[in-house]
Amino acid sequence: MFFASDNWAGAHPKISAALSAHATGFASPYGTSDIDHAVEERFKEIFERDLAVFFVATGTAANSLSLATVSRIGGVAFMHREAHMIEDECGAPEFLTGGARLRPVDGSLGRMTAENLERAISHFEPEAVHAGRPMAVSVTQATEVGTVYGLDDIETIAAVARKRNLPIHMDGARFANALIALDTTPAEMTWKRGIDIVSFGGTKNGCWCAEAVVLFDTSKAHEFGFLRKRSAQLFSKSRFIGAQFDAYFADDLWLETARHSNAMSARLADAIEASAKARLAWRPQVNEVFAILDSDMIRKATEAGAAFYPWNPPSWFAGPIAENETMCRFVTSYATTSEEVDRFGALIA
Repeated sequence: MFFASDNWAGAHPKISAALSAHATGFASPYGTSDIDHAVEERFKEIFERDLAVFFVATGTAANSLSLATVSRIGGVAFMHREAHMIEDECGAPEFLTGGARLRPVDGSLGRMTAENLERAISHFEPEAVHAGRPMAVSVTQATEVGTVYGLDDIETIAAVARKRNLPIHMDGARFANALIALDTTPAEMTWKRGIDIVSFGGTKNGCWCAEAVVLFDTSKAHEFGFLRKRSAQLFSKSRFIGAQFDAYFADDLWLETARHSNAMSARLADAIEASAKARLAWRPQVNEVFAILDSDMIRKATEAGAAFYPWNPPSWFAGPIAENETMCRFVTSYATTSEEVDRFGALIA
């Protein structure tokens, strides 16, 4: 019963097979091989437009370099208070942008509101040398608490940014899960709603190590190449990242794996809702479930082999948590089985 993180899951067999298939022979390095070029064309098909795509090792690298490419001296980037860049990236965005600040924006269920974003940006108007200046807005899709921004929400946030000519970044570590939840297309969830840059994640959804930065403004591609190299993120044998994405997109495997993990989280949420010994903190939309369990139940579940994490309640959470209770996070993946979920459900029934 592995619900600790989708990072715990291995590589999907089709991803592993693709890596093995490219393990022999020769291919030109540093993103110049046939498979690299083929994958870039596939990204263009998926997003329905011209773009530039750059492979990197981690989501942290993708997020940090995305901000670095739009960084300004004295720059301030705006994102939700519990965004991964603020909470879980050890200052990498600040470091790789050369000192940009990350300004938290409030909003319930992990989603900042356009009104709160407007208020946060307005703190820096008119532009003053002492306060610094706005440089970018970032939305996390899916959010860090298992919810998603609706398409209209993204468009409204983009409109706030556009008034000040601020580029908009999307942290898409769980991009495919959000896509399935909204039943939409990559184009509709990104550039058609005003997004300029995407951190496109594959690692959490069945890949071994496949993350990318997608630039819809191709004029920034040349400069980004130097940023990536200086940050030690340019793979020599990049065909192995390309091979993963090639298999990931083939026959819509990426959507199949996301659909499965979302379905497993919904099944898990149903089991928690039916339980007399646990309760949902809120209803998930993707593959992260948050629940309140008492200490005895946590001990019993852990002893039975369930892996999950205790979690700090988000700043906006107003639900009651008793002294002997803890909020916990459960994450499903492409490898989660209905049997695992049902076994956990029986434990807390």
